[in-house]
Amino acid sequence: MSLRHPRRAFGGILARELLRFFGQRERLLAALVRPLIWLFVFAAGFRTVLGVSIQPPYDTYVLYEVYIAPGLCGMILLFSTMQGALAMVYDQEMGSMRVLLVSPLPRWYLLACKLVAVVLVACLQVYVFLAIARFWDVDPPWLGYLAALPALLAAGLMLGALGLLLSSLIQQLESFAGVMNFVIFPMFFASSALYPLWRMRESSELLYQICAFNPFTHAVELIRFALYLEVAWTELAWTVGWTVLFLAAALWGYSPVKGFLARTGKGE
Repeated sequence: MSLRHPRRAFGGILARELLRFFGQRERLLAALVRPLIWLFVFAAGFRTVLGVSIQPPYDTYVLYEVYIAPGLCGMILLFSTMQGALAMVYDQEMGSMRVLLVSPLPRWYLLACKLVAVVLVACLQVYVFLAIARFWDVDPPWLGYLAALPALLAAGLMLGALGLLLSSLIQQLESFAGVMNFVIFPMFFASSALYPLWRMRESSELLYQICAFNPFTHAVELIRFALYLEVAWTELAWTVGWTVLFLAAALWGYSPVKGFLARTGKGE
């Protein structure tokens, strides 16, 4: 087997994800409408100043919608990667996942290709959102858009690995849709996507500890600082650590011998 085969496999998986995405225009619309509503409607009612305790990369006074824009980028990544995991559960039910996994290439490589393809599609949605949001005073430095790409990829890989793990645990499409609600909304609201952590600590010490431990918080902070040309090294380390943990558990879950899919035979 030459190096051409892994490249062709990744190209085929990525092309399939892009065709699925562009073939479902309502998917792009839904991915954009949700954060835009938060940005244009919800934030408009809270056009307030956050205060003087804001840490870099923010100015002393920052409009609320400018602050939450990186959090909404994280929301797009979260929903998009979970939709990618939902599609994997659907592929398991239809049998196409079995066709993919029985190819001569290593299973871990195929799952990694699937994960990267889903994340690239999610990042595309984020940049479309940022382009639209610029008309509403969400205008980070132009170099920030480029600097944010590694942060978006790292955050997307972490969230996608979590979705991959969930798809290995749940075998029915209806069950996965329900579990998504128990994962997405707690991760989003118990994070720094909408409010800074110092504001959470003022409200409740317990809530602050939950938010500080939440993997989504570290992903959002990584994106937030990158948009303003700063590197949040601590958040990067946490994000990489959670990615390794989730991905290792997902690969074990898809093992045809010892993993979760071995119970049903769908991983064979």
